[in-house]
Amino acid sequence: MKIAHLTSAHTRYDIRIFIKMCVSLAKDKRFDVNLISADGLGKDVKENVTIHDAGAKSGSRISRMTKTVDNVYKKALEIDCDVYHLHDPELIPVGLKLKKLGKKVIFDAHEDLPKQLKSKPYLNKTLRFILSNLFSLYEKYSCRKFDYIVTATPNIRDKFLNINKNSIDINNFPILGELSISNESYTKKNEVCYVGGISEIRGIKEVINALEYLDGIKLNLVGKFNNKTLEEEVKTYPGWKKVNHLGFLERDEVADVMGRSKAGIVTFHPLPNHVDAQPNKMFEYMSAKLPIITSNFPLWREIVDGNSCGTCVDPLDSKQIAQAIKEIVDNELKADELAKNGEKAVLSKYNWDIEEQKLYKIYEDIIK
Repeated sequence: MKIAHLTSAHTRYDIRIFIKMCVSLAKDKRFDVNLISADGLGKDVKENVTIHDAGAKSGSRISRMTKTVDNVYKKALEIDCDVYHLHDPELIPVGLKLKKLGKKVIFDAHEDLPKQLKSKPYLNKTLRFILSNLFSLYEKYSCRKFDYIVTATPNIRDKFLNINKNSIDINNFPILGELSISNESYTKKNEVCYVGGISEIRGIKEVINALEYLDGIKLNLVGKFNNKTLEEEVKTYPGWKKVNHLGFLERDEVADVMGRSKAGIVTFHPLPNHVDAQPNKMFEYMSAKLPIITSNFPLWREIVDGNSCGTCVDPLDSKQIAQAIKEIVDNELKADELAKNGEKAVLSKYNWDIEEQKLYKIYEDIIK
């Protein structure tokens, strides 16, 4: 079976798309695995996955949703596969065209886009409401036509089950052993880490401000800011003096940072698309034997308190964040206990080995 994963927005080596899904499927000799990305980096073969380039992404959002999507569709036709697995909402029209050609199509909902649109800072309140409702209607119309809907969380899956009975969650849980390093390999420092995309709605302002209330504790900040204005603003905060800004790092470098840190922070703001999300970084911290400090959303609290692996805080309260950091850094025995509990939870239920089996089942069903 010749299959292709399609993305018009993500990088070719995206963790969910390439490192997890494509590489997992390529291990099975029944599948000829291809990936179409739009980055201008040319054709390549890696981990038995053939990567096809649909040309560099266009600059504006509108252009990406038109010109770039059209280029991805042309490349999809060119390589002529049996199954197409789509990873971006703007590719839904491509999926409908491919269905008309008799192809099998899977749509992978990484986010709940109607909820996400309600939080977009570049849209005014009225436009957010209109676009969210319009896309919700389009989603219901189109996604019932696809062969499978894959979602990144159980909550998104439950929504899609009302649209398409072939809906399943494949969670962004970590690959066992990828980020875990022997504690003997590192001397833990009085540092905590934040890894991932850096934006206002992901709580970066409150985290930097929390550092003002802490003595002798630094933040390892890994990732890229989503806009220059935000970056310039937080660099003026007094707490910035206690930040090691490391920028984007490769996976082995991320493991090094986690290895020397004493806790991992993921304090997203309470927005519609966040409260039911399951951030990948939360589980990656746990797999790296780090206690976690998270937002106090009910779902997140269920994970954190249910596994005794960290502490939940009001993500809008810098003093609470600071207190949680201090308690973990100052209490080595308690931190070690939380870290071991988190690692145990990942080994038993929050890992890619389990999710990989669901991925295989989808493709086996399509073969049948």
